[in-house]
Parts: sequence; C-alpha cells; structure tokens
Amino acid sequence: MTWITTLEDLHAHYGQPGEAATSKVTARLTPAYRAWVDRSRFCVLSTVGPEGTDGSPRGDEGPVARVLDAQTLALPDWHGNNRIDSLRNILRDGRVSLMFLIPGALNALRVNGTARLTADADLRARFARDGKEPRSVIVIRIAEVYSQCARALIRSALWTSGDQSAGLPTVGDMLREITEGRIDGQAYDADWPGRAAQTMW
Repeated sequence: MTWITTLEDLHAHYGQPGEAATSKVTARLTPAYRAWVDRSRFCVLSTVGPEGTDGSPRGDEGPVARVLDAQTLALPDWHGNNRIDSLRNILRDGRVSLMFLIPGALNALRVNGTARLTADADLRARFARDGKEPRSVIVIRIAEVYSQCARALIRSALWTSGDQSAGLPTVGDMLREITEGRIDGQAYDADWPGRAAQTMW
C-alpha cells in the first residue's frame, strides 16, 4: 500500500476546493447559520486531549445549544454516565468542534472553536427544566462556522432509509460480551429505561 504522507502530495491528489467551499466559512454566526443552531436538537461534540480524541452526542428537547451572541454558544452538560471525557479534554485542550444535525435536512452545520467550562449559577439556571439544572455549561467561542455539503447524508440515506435498528446488539449484549458475563446484560437492558427516565435532566 502506498501512503500519502505530505501536504504537497495530498493537495496534488485532490486539487483546489471550489469557491463556495471556501467562501462559506465565517468567524461568527450569520442569521442563516444562527437559524440552524436554533433549530438543531442534536449535535456531536468533538474534543481532543492527551489520551486522544472524543466524540460525544449531545441532545435536548429544544435547541441543543443556546446562542449567547454571534460568536458564543452555550452547551449544557446534562446528566450522563459520569465519564466526563469531553469535559476533561476541554480543561486540558480547549479546541472543540460541533456538528449540528436536523432530521430531514441534508446539510449539517459545523462549528470549530475553543471551549471553557463553567458552573455559573445564573447561566445554569437559564437551562433549568422541571427544577433541574445542568451540572455545568460548556461555553464555546466560535472560530469558524460553515455548512457541510449534503453528499454524506444523501449517500447514507440517513433520514429516508427507515428504522434499521432491528437485530442490533443492545448495550447489555455488549457489556455481557466485554465482561465475559460478569455484568448481566439482560438485567441491564431491562433496568435502563427506568434509570434513564429518572436521570434524563
């Protein structure tokens, strides 16, 4: 196998991007880009740290991130599994990327920037739901925002191919396999919906 190992070889292999691919990048939210953030209930948060990279799905009933101003987003950290991989990475290397998806939309919106963590009471209170608040908020300073071309979503038929989850291993199946039966996967799967309902927010 021959590897591409230099930027020169890479650029020669791919050529130059079209004008739209470069002119779409802005350093702040335009009104159109803000409309995407305001409508998106799901994004993937990517971080980097000494141990490597991390991609974390984030979702909410309303906007997954709140716009504080044209260059600043706030992403609440709701209850999860307490691994806090993303949060540890942010403390040590603030570089982050967000990919916002909206069901049915064939494009995605990408945000690159730097993040900091806060447990500020006033900011946490802005996300309060049913008397509960996120334990912290990730505040992202935007460096780049741009739309992502639709080809990947078209190729994958992500929004049009229907439910393809039948027959997939459950998390309990995965845990039972990894722990060689030490964790009762069937009991884990049976208990999970109730646990999740109590700790959604």
